Order: sequence, then C-alpha cells, then structure tokens
Amino acid sequence: MGDIEKRIKGKIEEAGIPLNKWGVSINRGIVTGLNEAFILSGAKKNDLIRIEPKSAEIIRPILRGRDIKRYGYQFADLYLICTFPSKNYDIEDFPAIKNHLLSFGYDRLEQSGKSINVYGKSISARKKTNNKWFETQDSISYWDDFSKQKIMYPNMTKYLPFYLDDKGFFQNDKSFFITGSNLSFLCAFLNSSLFKYCFINNFPELQGGTRELRKIFFDKIPVIQIQDSENEIYKELVEEIQRKKEDGKETENIEREIDDLIFNLYNLNNVERKAIGYIIIQ
Repeated sequence: MGDIEKRIKGKIEEAGIPLNKWGVSINRGIVTGLNEAFILSGAKKNDLIRIEPKSAEIIRPILRGRDIKRYGYQFADLYLICTFPSKNYDIEDFPAIKNHLLSFGYDRLEQSGKSINVYGKSISARKKTNNKWFETQDSISYWDDFSKQKIMYPNMTKYLPFYLDDKGFFQNDKSFFITGSNLSFLCAFLNSSLFKYCFINNFPELQGGTRELRKIFFDKIPVIQIQDSENEIYKELVEEIQRKKEDGKETENIEREIDDLIFNLYNLNNVERKAIGYIIIQ
C-alpha cells in the first residue's frame, strides 16, 4: 500500500464508525431448502392465483443475488411462496399452494434431514429443523423488514453493486440487505469510487475475481455518519440515478457528483481525489 492510499484510508477510518455501530441491521435473504418448489415463474404464480385467489396473500416478487445491479435490478419474473415458520400459516387455507408444493413430493419437502430410497433412487429431505413440511427452511422472524426501504446486494460478486429498494422485493439467500436510517447516503457511499478504492480488499477474493460480501466483513467498514437533512441531498440523487437506470439512460454525471460530495465529506484534497479517480466496476 502506497503512502497516499494509507493517508486516504487513515482519513476514512478516523472520520467513520463501523457499520455495526450505526444502528443498521444486516440480514441474509431467504433459505427455502428447495428453491424449485418455493420460487415460482410469473406464469406459475398467475396459475395458482387463478385457481385460488387467496394464494396472492403469500406470494411475493423476489430478486436473486445475480439480479441485483448497481443502483438497479433485473427482474427475472420470479416469485416466492412466503410460508415462513414465524408466520404460523395453516397450509389448508391455501389449497392451490399446498397442491403445488406436494407435487415435488412430501419426502423432499419435510425438514427431517433423512434420505429414503424410492424406486432405487435416493431422495434427500431438507435439513433437519422443527419447521413444517410446507414452510421455508429459515424461520425469517425479520420478514417484515423486506417491506421496508432497504439496500440490497449480492453475497458474491465481482462488481460490488448496491440497490436501494422501495418496491418491497424479497430476496434469496445469495444476497443480503441493510435496513435502518440514512440509507440513501449509505447506498451512495457503498456505490462510490471512494468505497471501492478503500475497501474492496476488505472482502476476500475468491476464484475468478469474485468478492465475498458477508456480514462479518461489512460490520467492520467505517462510514462517516451524517444528519438526516444531509441524507435528503443523497436521496434526490440516488432516486434520480435509479429512475434513469430503469429508463436505460446515462448516469455517470450524477455518480461523479456523488463522488465529489463524498470527497468533500472526508475533506480529501485534490491529490487524494485524483489518486482515487472515478471507479466503476460493472
């Protein structure tokens, strides 16, 4: 690490506090134990709702880790059956969903950890838990947080993309999400050139240049805290970027504006700003 990089990182660490002291929550997406049963295509979702309209109550749009982009997403028209154990659903209230799940076989859905032999073929049940056969593998006590504003990001990625979600997407276990206050600023910071320059090497590099963005590494990232009024500035900019991304429009000028605002927050001089430059990984 060169002298200028050490100086920049020193400024960031001195001004910031670790994210685990920010008062934000970082949670993993949903483990179903059998995605092919619990994640539906748009067509299958529509079929289930047509058969039994009540099914719509527990089906939600989902993003996978690969669907999350920098300031955006690519919706694959996939939906999750949200039979979380913490919700204590009675599957008899949802007959179409019950029949759909059973089409994959009770022996595969039960959460016993057992393996059985069916017509000479070994079939493994989901791992052993106290949850019912029709429920997801995770209890998901934080299910309500998916409906809140949140920053979504994949757990393994080359590109370090972060998306500020206000649409209530659920997500699978190949991703994480952050809830709390001043999320517009935090999303802008995580997508900034400064974050990539200072912290990309905080995340282990795996085969093929992929980075592992697990919570244990995020907790230690020091980020400067701002006032709610300052967050409003970033809110407008992030919303504008995400609108333009949805429309397929160029956003580099706004992203550079965010970089400059963040450089100002940390009182970086011209030499330090030039050393960082404009970094985009996508």
